[in-house]
Amino acid sequence: MNLSDSAIVNSGARYAGALSLVRRHPTIFIGGIVLLAIALMAALAPHVGTVDPRAIDPAVRLRSASSQHWMGTDMLGRDLYSRVVYGGRMSLVIGLGVALLAAGSGLLIGVVTGFNRRIDAIVMRVMDGLMAIPSVLLAIALMALTRASIENVLFAITIAEIPRVVRLVRGVVLTLRGQPFIEAATACGTRTLPMLWRHILPNTIAPVLVQATYICASAMLIEATLSFIGAGIPPGTPSWGNIMAEGRTVFQLSPATILYPGMMLSLTVLSVNLLGDGLRDAFDPRLSRLM
Repeated sequence: MNLSDSAIVNSGARYAGALSLVRRHPTIFIGGIVLLAIALMAALAPHVGTVDPRAIDPAVRLRSASSQHWMGTDMLGRDLYSRVVYGGRMSLVIGLGVALLAAGSGLLIGVVTGFNRRIDAIVMRVMDGLMAIPSVLLAIALMALTRASIENVLFAITIAEIPRVVRLVRGVVLTLRGQPFIEAATACGTRTLPMLWRHILPNTIAPVLVQATYICASAMLIEATLSFIGAGIPPGTPSWGNIMAEGRTVFQLSPATILYPGMMLSLTVLSVNLLGDGLRDAFDPRLSRLM
């Protein structure tokens, strides 16, 4: 078999493996496709949006859906469709940003605390204290100490989500410490850092990846809540939470001002949760054996 034939066989095997994964876990495909479509819509907002989302035209305020304004207009005459499309950018940036920051920070802290008992006793008490406060309330409290900005929203929600990742990773590390291959590596004189890099970290990636999807969905909901009460993204930057917050005063006159951004937020969170459920089932060997 030459190199070209080998490459064809390998690509065919990868395709068959991916097809088998989708067949056994359809939620990965459904959630991934919906999330990809929403992400593409947000990324291509300048091209798929009809007008400037911040352009004010009082003459057409609170208009219903038409050929010119596909979702109608808000209380200031701004095009609701363009605001919803651009608002997806901010919600996805917050969700993905918090997921990456919380997963990365929590992974680092969890590995260190799970492998060092002296640090564990101190750090985990701090994490327990943070987890005692609901994420939304903790984010609101942190935002009350700062001014409304994208960076502060990212920071506040990340701080609220890190303890959950730390506790998850710590539990995985404590379980791995009692495994025979870790004891064998210790007996052979393997140093701590190489052991963490070669044996501990690879076994924590899968659960952290699944947890990151749930954090992404939770972060988007928390951001919408903060923006809805006026403690999140500044009003000049469209986000689904801001759009709903501005539309609550005219909800009876124009339900679309809350309906459309609420539907997009719900659909995005649902797709992320479906993706997370599918990844959890795929990475869990006990569930894989049952399928």
